[in-house]
Amino acid sequence: MEKIKKLLGDFRKYWLKPPKGRYMSFKEIASLSVGGIGHRLVVYCINQMILSVGNVLIGNTIGIAPRAMYAIYIISVLSGFPLTALRAKMIDNTRSMKGKYRPYIISMGIPTAAIGVLFIITPYEHMSLFWKCAAVLAYNIGFQFFSNFYNDSFDSLINVLSPNSIERSDVLSIKSIVENLSPSIVTILLPIVAKWITGEETLYDIKIYRILFPPLIVFGFLLSLLAYVNTSEKIVQAKTHVIQMKFSDAFRAIAKNKYFWIISLAGWLGFLESSFNNIIGWMYSYQKACTPGQYAIVTAIAGNAAFWPNVVAPFFIRKFGKKKILVFTNVMNIFFIMLMLPVVKMTGDPKVIWMFLVFIFINNFTTALGHLLNPSIQADIRDYQQYVTGERIDGMFAAVGLIGNAITLATSSVLPTIYEKAGLNKTVAISLGYDGSNVYDVLYNSEYFVKICSVLIIASVVGATMNVIPFFFYDLTETDQRGMVRVLKIRALFEDWGNGVLEDNKLIETYEIIKEAKEYENKPLSVPEKKAGKEEKKKILEENEKIRIASRVTEELLKYNTEQGAAEIRIAKSIVAAGLNGFQSIEIPDKKTAKAMPKSTESEKEIRRNTLMRIESYKTSEKAIKKYFPNGIEEFDSKIFDELFTAEYENEVAINEALKALKAAKESKRKEDIAEIKQAVKAYQKERSQIAAKIKKATDENSIYYRAAKPYLDAVKLLNQAENYTHLDEIEGLYQSALARAENV
Repeated sequence: MEKIKKLLGDFRKYWLKPPKGRYMSFKEIASLSVGGIGHRLVVYCINQMILSVGNVLIGNTIGIAPRAMYAIYIISVLSGFPLTALRAKMIDNTRSMKGKYRPYIISMGIPTAAIGVLFIITPYEHMSLFWKCAAVLAYNIGFQFFSNFYNDSFDSLINVLSPNSIERSDVLSIKSIVENLSPSIVTILLPIVAKWITGEETLYDIKIYRILFPPLIVFGFLLSLLAYVNTSEKIVQAKTHVIQMKFSDAFRAIAKNKYFWIISLAGWLGFLESSFNNIIGWMYSYQKACTPGQYAIVTAIAGNAAFWPNVVAPFFIRKFGKKKILVFTNVMNIFFIMLMLPVVKMTGDPKVIWMFLVFIFINNFTTALGHLLNPSIQADIRDYQQYVTGERIDGMFAAVGLIGNAITLATSSVLPTIYEKAGLNKTVAISLGYDGSNVYDVLYNSEYFVKICSVLIIASVVGATMNVIPFFFYDLTETDQRGMVRVLKIRALFEDWGNGVLEDNKLIETYEIIKEAKEYENKPLSVPEKKAGKEEKKKILEENEKIRIASRVTEELLKYNTEQGAAEIRIAKSIVAAGLNGFQSIEIPDKKTAKAMPKSTESEKEIRRNTLMRIESYKTSEKAIKKYFPNGIEEFDSKIFDELFTAEYENEVAINEALKALKAAKESKRKEDIAEIKQAVKAYQKERSQIAAKIKKATDENSIYYRAAKPYLDAVKLLNQAENYTHLDEIEGLYQSALARAENV
């Protein structure tokens, strides 16, 4: 009872204000989770319409065969290349009072919902195969931009709501528990509603989806707006920071992010792992393995498997860490997929669907546990990227991920080939007495059903085995992530101090990180005794984590006092002394010499790495100078961004106020005011477009300048940071003043 009272007390206390050390209030968590119910409804419906070789709505219901589907799938994916690059650029250059991702929940959600409804109501039954393919392809090109943008924005929101990796994992667990209610309920109701609509035991009648999906999509989108209305983004970045990377710059930066490649490679190699997913639905629809009511129970139990990982994930992450969970769950998948093979060969036995369900449940549990980690891992990878490069380029990860799309194009031809070779083709359909118009009719034959499903299970085992290998090389721990975020906060603090824009709350939070590091920097790591109690072990492990983080923080603050740091300062001073149009004359080692540099210690590795990066930066700079500044580099005045961003903010406020006034005028039916306010809104919107064009022009100019002058600008930045780090005592004085002001509030 006491625990319940404490929980209720915490709920009221932290409804609007997060607990100490956390960044999200309970209201934000609730809004993100309940909004997630709506988002998942939209995703569930739209996913049924997305082109893939195993899509049952497009294949079994609309009647497009695997080969034809693969052909339009290729075109759809290719259309996504430029659209994904555009999406990435839009995200990374978004500066809005509403944040980086939140605005797109509305602006991309509306067209996503509209296209989804149009897809379902299109009269495919009156179309030839060509026009079916053309219609499905057109809608999917729309989904490539709008739906993917909407999904990425909602799913990526957690990346910027908190920089705390453990908090992100906790919130993701809560969010997943809540939001998965929607697809679970729909999956349970679908066979029952289908039976009511059609009078038959089938899921492949378009009428089912026309009645069910449009209201679900519209309701889901409206509910997802809770996340837009009640959350706020929190990016660890200096207040005065300006994005200055173009696509090519970002691509080069991400290319060096080893964790991005590890996680991406796992996905690319495991393309066959989900090959078995349609089997249980096929058992019901083609082999009549159970009644509609029983199938509803089967799908409910299978779907429920994804619930339990959300409950245990926070504990597992704290206990074992993400890497161990990833490896374990993927190894378990291999084993349990293999066990499906002898079961599927028993098709025809009344118990087979229940036996198959056992392995589906276990597989779904382990898969869901691994998938639950993905958003948190993606956020950690982005933190690492910012730590290494100094840039928060979340959107560009999706653009660089286009490499995966190219790989998927090649690998996706494997599954339709497997389908066809196993017997899912027109020739076999005709030989079995069907007209060949829908090759999936082959699955009514029990012999071919077992043969095709067995091949798919074997393919899934191969995919799961390939998928697990890269995870053995993932070594970014939760402690590493926390240490990197604290270093990012310190860098932002000193940058803002140097620019005279410190905020009390950030100053207090960040200086307390420095204080804690000073307290733990010289303490040795402890090993818990075997006989130690649970609480004592926990305390020792927490202290060890603080010691490790303190080491990273101290290393950052003292990095310019080391031999390597002093060498970096000397080089930076020589570059700055040569000037903006003279730094190219500074002699630097060639790549061969740099690669031959010693790398036996961490310091030597750092010097070697920085030298190689400087060589690359010089080459890029030389090309940019020849192309854009043949008569000498012209310095770009970045103060223009202050003016433009201020104008952008004021314009956004003006539009919001005008829209509120328009709403009030409509409610009061003041026709003259309505017309006048509409004109004002149009003027503000025109002004917004003009400001956006100016920001784009300035960003492009700044990016060109940044590329050409990068060695010089990096040197200036390094010297400024080195100088700022010498003023720690002054920061401490400001901290004491800020603390006094906070206590008097």
